[in-house]
Amino acid sequence: MASLRKWLLTGLLVIVPGVITAGVLNWIVGTLDQTLLILPDAWQPDKLLGFHIPGFGVVLTLLILLIVGAVASNFAGRKLVQWGDALVHRIPVVRSIYSSVKQVSDTLFAESGNAFRKAVLVQWPREGVWTLAFVTGAPSGEVAAYLYDGFVSVYVPTTPNPTGGYFVMLRRSDCVELDMSVDTALKYIVSMGVVAPADHVPASFRTQ
Repeated sequence: MASLRKWLLTGLLVIVPGVITAGVLNWIVGTLDQTLLILPDAWQPDKLLGFHIPGFGVVLTLLILLIVGAVASNFAGRKLVQWGDALVHRIPVVRSIYSSVKQVSDTLFAESGNAFRKAVLVQWPREGVWTLAFVTGAPSGEVAAYLYDGFVSVYVPTTPNPTGGYFVMLRRSDCVELDMSVDTALKYIVSMGVVAPADHVPASFRTQ
Protein backbone atom coordinates (compact mmCIF):
# COMPACT_ATOMS: atom_id res chain seq x y z
CA MET A 1 0.00 0.00 0.00
CA ALA A 2 2.86 2.39 0.76
CA SER A 3 4.30 1.83 -2.73
CA LEU A 4 0.91 2.34 -4.38
CA ARG A 5 0.44 5.61 -2.49
CA LYS A 6 3.92 6.75 -3.49
CA TRP A 7 3.31 5.89 -7.15
CA LEU A 8 -0.06 7.67 -7.10
CA LEU A 9 1.41 10.86 -5.65
CA THR A 10 4.35 10.73 -8.05
CA GLY A 11 1.95 10.31 -10.98
CA LEU A 12 -0.06 13.30 -9.80
CA LEU A 13 3.08 15.42 -9.53
CA VAL A 14 3.97 14.51 -13.12
CA ILE A 15 0.52 14.75 -14.72
CA VAL A 16 -1.21 17.64 -12.92
CA PRO A 17 1.20 20.46 -13.95
CA GLY A 18 1.08 19.33 -17.58
CA VAL A 19 -2.72 19.02 -17.64
CA ILE A 20 -3.25 22.42 -16.01
CA THR A 21 -0.71 24.07 -18.32
CA ALA A 22 -2.38 22.52 -21.38
CA GLY A 23 -5.79 23.64 -20.14
CA VAL A 24 -4.65 27.23 -19.57
CA LEU A 25 -2.98 27.39 -22.98
CA ASN A 26 -6.10 25.93 -24.62
CA TRP A 27 -8.23 28.59 -22.92
CA ILE A 28 -5.87 31.39 -24.00
CA VAL A 29 -5.75 30.17 -27.61
CA GLY A 30 -9.53 29.69 -27.69
CA THR A 31 -10.12 33.17 -26.30
CA LEU A 32 -7.74 34.84 -28.74
CA ASP A 33 -9.27 32.88 -31.59
CA GLN A 34 -12.44 34.89 -30.92
CA THR A 35 -10.69 37.88 -32.49
CA LEU A 36 -11.53 36.29 -35.83
CA LEU A 37 -15.14 37.29 -35.20
CA ILE A 38 -14.24 40.86 -36.14
CA LEU A 39 -13.73 39.71 -39.73
CA PRO A 40 -16.66 39.57 -42.15
CA ASP A 41 -18.20 36.12 -42.42
CA ALA A 42 -16.95 35.70 -45.98
CA TRP A 43 -13.38 36.36 -44.85
CA GLN A 44 -13.37 33.82 -42.03
CA PRO A 45 -10.42 31.39 -42.53
CA ASP A 46 -12.72 28.45 -41.82
CA LYS A 47 -14.89 29.47 -44.77
CA LEU A 48 -12.01 30.30 -47.11
CA LEU A 49 -9.92 27.20 -46.38
CA GLY A 50 -12.68 24.80 -45.51
CA PHE A 51 -11.15 23.82 -42.16
CA HIS A 52 -10.37 25.32 -38.76
CA ILE A 53 -6.86 26.57 -37.93
CA PRO A 54 -6.28 26.42 -34.15
CA GLY A 55 -4.29 29.36 -32.89
CA PHE A 56 -4.88 31.54 -35.94
CA GLY A 57 -6.58 34.08 -33.66
CA VAL A 58 -3.36 34.31 -31.63
CA VAL A 59 -1.38 35.17 -34.75
CA LEU A 60 -4.03 37.67 -35.83
CA THR A 61 -4.08 39.33 -32.39
CA LEU A 62 -0.29 39.68 -32.33
CA LEU A 63 -0.34 41.03 -35.88
CA ILE A 64 -2.99 43.63 -34.98
CA LEU A 65 -1.03 44.69 -31.88
CA LEU A 66 2.18 45.04 -33.89
CA ILE A 67 0.49 47.06 -36.63
CA VAL A 68 -1.28 49.38 -34.17
CA GLY A 69 1.93 49.78 -32.16
CA ALA A 70 3.96 50.59 -35.28
CA VAL A 71 1.41 53.13 -36.48
CA ALA A 72 1.03 54.78 -33.06
CA SER A 73 4.80 55.06 -32.64
CA ASN A 74 5.35 57.56 -35.44
CA PHE A 75 4.43 61.24 -35.52
CA ALA A 76 1.27 60.84 -37.59
CA GLY A 77 0.10 57.89 -35.50
CA ARG A 78 0.57 59.79 -32.24
CA LYS A 79 -1.44 62.70 -33.61
CA LEU A 80 -4.19 60.28 -34.66
CA VAL A 81 -4.27 58.72 -31.19
CA GLN A 82 -4.41 62.17 -29.57
CA TRP A 83 -7.28 63.13 -31.86
CA GLY A 84 -9.13 59.94 -30.94
CA ASP A 85 -8.57 60.55 -27.22
CA ALA A 86 -9.88 64.09 -27.54
CA LEU A 87 -12.96 62.81 -29.38
CA VAL A 88 -13.72 60.17 -26.73
CA HIS A 89 -13.28 62.73 -23.94
CA ARG A 90 -16.17 64.72 -25.44
CA ILE A 91 -18.63 61.84 -24.95
CA PRO A 92 -20.37 61.85 -21.54
CA VAL A 93 -20.13 58.66 -19.44
CA VAL A 94 -17.81 57.06 -22.01
CA ARG A 95 -15.04 59.53 -21.20
CA SER A 96 -15.04 58.67 -17.49
CA ILE A 97 -14.76 54.93 -18.20
CA TYR A 98 -12.18 55.39 -20.94
CA SER A 99 -10.05 57.79 -18.88
CA SER A 100 -9.94 55.41 -15.92
CA VAL A 101 -9.06 52.39 -18.04
CA LYS A 102 -6.45 54.30 -20.03
CA GLN A 103 -4.78 55.67 -16.91
CA VAL A 104 -4.51 52.17 -15.42
CA SER A 105 -3.22 50.63 -18.67
CA ASP A 106 -0.68 53.43 -19.14
CA THR A 107 0.57 52.85 -15.61
CA LEU A 108 0.79 49.07 -15.97
CA PHE A 109 2.16 48.73 -19.49
CA ALA A 110 4.14 51.88 -20.16
CA GLU A 111 7.91 51.44 -20.07
CA SER A 112 8.18 54.41 -17.73
CA GLY A 113 5.47 53.12 -15.39
CA ASN A 114 6.24 52.17 -11.80
CA ALA A 115 3.31 49.84 -11.03
CA PHE A 116 4.22 46.48 -9.54
CA ARG A 117 7.92 47.32 -9.63
CA LYS A 118 8.63 46.63 -5.95
CA ALA A 119 7.64 43.73 -3.71
CA VAL A 120 7.23 44.50 -0.02
CA LEU A 121 6.30 42.80 3.24
CA VAL A 122 3.36 44.34 5.08
CA GLN A 123 1.35 43.42 8.14
CA TRP A 124 -2.07 42.37 6.82
CA PRO A 125 -4.91 41.94 7.72
CA ARG A 126 -3.79 42.73 11.27
CA GLU A 127 -0.64 43.53 13.17
CA GLY A 128 1.59 40.52 13.61
CA VAL A 129 0.40 38.79 10.39
CA TRP A 130 2.67 39.36 7.40
CA THR A 131 2.06 38.98 3.68
CA LEU A 132 3.59 39.96 0.36
CA ALA A 133 2.32 43.04 -1.44
CA PHE A 134 3.32 45.41 -4.24
CA VAL A 135 3.92 49.15 -4.18
CA THR A 136 1.85 50.79 -6.93
CA GLY A 137 2.57 54.45 -6.31
CA ALA A 138 1.89 57.20 -3.79
CA PRO A 139 -1.29 59.03 -2.72
CA SER A 140 -1.98 62.19 -4.68
CA GLY A 141 -4.50 65.00 -4.91
CA GLU A 142 -6.96 65.41 -2.07
CA VAL A 143 -5.94 62.07 -0.51
CA ALA A 144 -2.32 63.25 -0.23
CA ALA A 145 -3.51 66.32 1.68
CA TYR A 146 -4.72 64.04 4.48
CA LEU A 147 -1.98 61.40 4.24
CA TYR A 148 1.07 63.62 4.42
CA ASP A 149 3.30 61.43 6.57
CA GLY A 150 5.17 59.40 3.94
CA PHE A 151 2.41 57.07 2.75
CA VAL A 152 2.58 54.74 -0.27
CA SER A 153 -0.14 53.00 -2.26
CA VAL A 154 0.02 49.22 -1.88
CA TYR A 155 -1.79 46.36 -3.60
CA VAL A 156 -2.29 43.26 -1.45
CA PRO A 157 -3.12 40.30 -3.76
CA THR A 158 -5.16 37.28 -2.74
CA THR A 159 -3.99 33.68 -2.99
CA PRO A 160 -3.95 31.72 -5.27
CA ASN A 161 -5.58 34.25 -7.63
CA PRO A 162 -3.53 37.46 -7.49
CA THR A 163 -5.94 39.33 -9.81
CA GLY A 164 -8.16 39.91 -6.78
CA GLY A 165 -6.92 41.82 -3.78
CA TYR A 166 -7.04 44.98 -1.71
CA PHE A 167 -5.82 48.51 -2.32
CA VAL A 168 -4.50 50.11 0.86
CA MET A 169 -2.36 53.10 1.75
CA LEU A 170 0.34 52.47 4.34
CA ARG A 171 3.20 54.40 5.84
CA ARG A 172 6.39 53.74 3.95
CA SER A 173 8.07 52.86 7.26
CA ASP A 174 5.53 50.03 7.72
CA CYS A 175 6.57 48.40 4.43
CA VAL A 176 9.64 46.20 4.33
CA GLU A 177 11.17 46.44 0.85
CA LEU A 178 12.38 43.12 -0.58
CA ASP A 179 15.14 42.38 -3.07
CA MET A 180 13.10 39.63 -4.78
CA SER A 181 11.68 40.37 -8.21
CA VAL A 182 7.97 40.91 -8.84
CA ASP A 183 7.82 37.62 -10.81
CA THR A 184 9.32 35.69 -7.90
CA ALA A 185 6.91 37.30 -5.45
CA LEU A 186 3.94 36.44 -7.69
CA LYS A 187 5.05 32.80 -7.91
CA TYR A 188 5.34 32.71 -4.13
CA ILE A 189 1.81 34.12 -3.79
CA VAL A 190 0.17 31.92 -6.44
CA SER A 191 1.76 28.77 -5.00
CA MET A 192 0.47 29.69 -1.52
CA GLY A 193 4.04 29.65 -0.22
CA VAL A 194 4.92 26.25 -1.69
CA VAL A 195 7.31 27.65 -4.32
CA ALA A 196 9.59 29.57 -1.98
CA PRO A 197 12.08 32.09 -3.42
CA ALA A 198 15.74 31.10 -3.51
CA ASP A 199 17.68 31.68 -0.32
CA HIS A 200 18.87 35.26 -0.39
CA VAL A 201 19.87 37.49 2.47
CA PRO A 202 20.05 41.25 1.71
CA ALA A 203 23.42 42.88 2.15
CA SER A 204 22.07 45.03 4.97
CA PHE A 205 21.40 41.89 7.00
CA ARG A 206 24.71 40.22 6.14
CA THR A 207 26.63 43.16 7.55
CA GLN A 208 24.81 43.10 10.88
